[in-house]
Amino acid sequence: MNNVSTKIRSFTDLNAWKRGHHLVLEIYRATNRFPRREDYALTSQIRRSAISITSNIAEGFSRISYNDKNRFYWRAEREK
Repeated sequence: MNNVSTKIRSFTDLNAWKRGHHLVLEIYRATNRFPRREDYALTSQIRRSAISITSNIAEGFSRISYNDKNRFYWRAEREK
């Protein structure tokens, strides 16, 4: 039997947030290789999109009601 003794105390403890954060880091590494002329167009858009995943997870975690949490988690899911 698997006894899980760790509690989730922060959004950073969530596996979904960890995976999203890893994606953000990978996106930044990849977009660093883009041409400089794309800095304020494609690069910025891709980075903001990736960041919105972890931002929505963090925002949803702080909400009290199920409906509020669900709305932000749904947005995070939609962004991926």
